[in-house]
Amino acid sequence: MRDDEVKRHIWRNTISNYVCVVVRLVMGLVMFRLMFQMLPREKFGYWGLLWSLFGYSLLLDFGFGFTALKRVAELSVHKDWPELSRVLSTIFFVYVGLGMLIILAGLFGSGWFIQAFQITPGNRVEFEKLLRLFLCGLGLAFPLGLFPEILRGQQRIALANYLLLGGMIANFVLGATALVLGFGLEVLLVIALASSLLPDLICGWLALRQLPEVKIHPKYFSRGMIAKTMSFSLFAYVITVSNILLTKTDNLVLGTALAVSAVALYLPGSKVAEMFYSMTQQLPESLSPAAAHFHASGDRPVLQEMLVNATRFNLMVATPLYCICALLMRGILQVLTGTAKLDPQTYWTAQILLLWIYMMVVTQSVSKRIFMMCGHERRLMALGVGEAALNLGLSLGLVLYFRQVWCVALGSLLATSFFGWLYLWPWSAREANLSGWRLARTVLTPTWLACLPLLCGALIVAMIPGDFQKNFIIFMAESAAAFAIAAWGVWKLGLTLQEREKMIAFTERRFSRRKVA
Repeated sequence: MRDDEVKRHIWRNTISNYVCVVVRLVMGLVMFRLMFQMLPREKFGYWGLLWSLFGYSLLLDFGFGFTALKRVAELSVHKDWPELSRVLSTIFFVYVGLGMLIILAGLFGSGWFIQAFQITPGNRVEFEKLLRLFLCGLGLAFPLGLFPEILRGQQRIALANYLLLGGMIANFVLGATALVLGFGLEVLLVIALASSLLPDLICGWLALRQLPEVKIHPKYFSRGMIAKTMSFSLFAYVITVSNILLTKTDNLVLGTALAVSAVALYLPGSKVAEMFYSMTQQLPESLSPAAAHFHASGDRPVLQEMLVNATRFNLMVATPLYCICALLMRGILQVLTGTAKLDPQTYWTAQILLLWIYMMVVTQSVSKRIFMMCGHERRLMALGVGEAALNLGLSLGLVLYFRQVWCVALGSLLATSFFGWLYLWPWSAREANLSGWRLARTVLTPTWLACLPLLCGALIVAMIPGDFQKNFIIFMAESAAAFAIAAWGVWKLGLTLQEREKMIAFTERRFSRRKVA
């Protein structure tokens, strides 16, 4: 694949990422509200704990999924198909073994897990059965997770996105129907697991059809390849572990330090932060295979340009969105939960988590993706472990001392701000041959300048008596106006004249092609 094709794929994949994330967020919002209103609080909190456990299943990945993406991108440049066959076969059958371990854990370890949480006696039998079913399904699906990574390594992220989105739509339609009809958590769980298996299988068929010279077969399994692959996978694995500790431990800390019911106070704010995170990660996720390609080609100037420009464009999405979410947080939570009476802890937890994710986006979302593909995994691992340890220590210490839900969010914010601004931001500036202040002026100043009209409008609205966010229709109109003002600010103040002309020309070419077709 030529360099210009790789660059075009970045934008094509990013657009598909945004299409998928918007659809996914809308479905997630509706499903979250249905579950929040129709399930008892303990069952709702336990559902959140189950999917936190799903995040922890990545601990068994050992970094092989990220390695598969990287090696597919690199070896495709050199067309070393025998080596790629050994890499993918080894990873796949390692995954098969790990999937069997997950199934065994579900069959024989579910009771121990249930006893670790403060669950009312009446729900323990049902919750243990759900956990056993969840882990067995997860073990079956675990090896299939390799196939979307192969597609991503082929620069075909858009195809993987749309296939996985089809499974999500099926899960949403069937799951919402089952919830309304009162079928319970067991049916919801079966639907969710089945909706992930089929898209992964289709991804595998399409990925391998594009690589006829590559085979996944037990005869290509190599113990030596495990050791060779682990030279990168180990660092990727530790980074994955640290990311899980950063994003998935809050529910467990609350469930053990306070109560499972405390998780229900935390989840609405966590959902807002999760949606914001999803909207700001679509461009960074498209960079990994491209960065691996340019690194294998030895094109350092392109990588430097990618680092600065991708950070700037990503912040042009993240900064206005952060301002809108922060200003309209109360209304967002009311729409999310379906209740006008919000616990203050939920509101402040949401604000702190939102600021935490924004700090993460500014200081590390783009840079980590590129650095990981360019041989800096050892240093990223050290920083990730340090940040995760500080996060966990602060969150646990604060919640045990103050006994408040928002304390776990504050621990995350403090840890990310410390490592992001003191370590990752200066590192990004050096890689781009800029000073830290010069990088800030390049990527941050235009985005906050573009947000000035939005902030001025919010100040004017705040001076008008009344809480407009309590009325759903007025709130939606206010949200639409905020997005329109933010879009105008980015277009006029964030982008340069040359960038606006390029975007207009690109749009005109796309529409002219469709008309011809």
